[in-house]
Amino acid sequence: MNITQITTRAGARPKRKRVGRGEGSGLGKTSGRGHKGEGSRSGGLKGKLYEGGVFPLFRRVPKVGFNNANFRTEYQVVNVCDLNDRFKDGDHVTAPMLCEMGLIRDEKAPVKILGDGELKKKLTIEAQRFSARALQTIEKAGGTVKKLGPQPKKKFIKRPAPPKPKAEAEAVEPKSEKKSEKKGGEDKAPEKKKSKKPVGGESAGE
Repeated sequence: MNITQITTRAGARPKRKRVGRGEGSGLGKTSGRGHKGEGSRSGGLKGKLYEGGVFPLFRRVPKVGFNNANFRTEYQVVNVCDLNDRFKDGDHVTAPMLCEMGLIRDEKAPVKILGDGELKKKLTIEAQRFSARALQTIEKAGGTVKKLGPQPKKKFIKRPAPPKPKAEAEAVEPKSEKKSEKKGGEDKAPEKKKSKKPVGGESAGE
């Protein structure tokens, strides 16, 4: 009898299989893997979702409808009671300060303040979202709230082509002026020469 056997639940930690301890142990020779096949090789045992090389079930099932997981905004939640324990009276609470105190993980991600607990200190708090109870608790303690705008999402923006430099534009203009001066200031389209056709079906050589 052992103290660990008394305190742990029965069956929570089953005894480890001791394989390869001779044929008399019941798990000798092939060590419970059987003869031949992929399962008998090292690295051959697959996960529970492995279906023997066929097209997997999660890929066969059709995916229909809209999924908001890729578009939703996830907020880092901080309660009012945590601010009361970590900050002093009159402090200006920002995301970098919350990150330093260990209340959030990413100072660039949006933050939401919830009203769980009591707040007895006058704080100026900056965050993207506040619950109705949190606003009431902060204002009751004499603090102020500053709502920040939503975090901008990175999008691919196609930039327009850069404008041509002025030197090239100025170099093109004088050439057009010289052409107009030679023609007397008027641009006339060249006249097309009329081809003489033989009359009465006679050839031109006759």
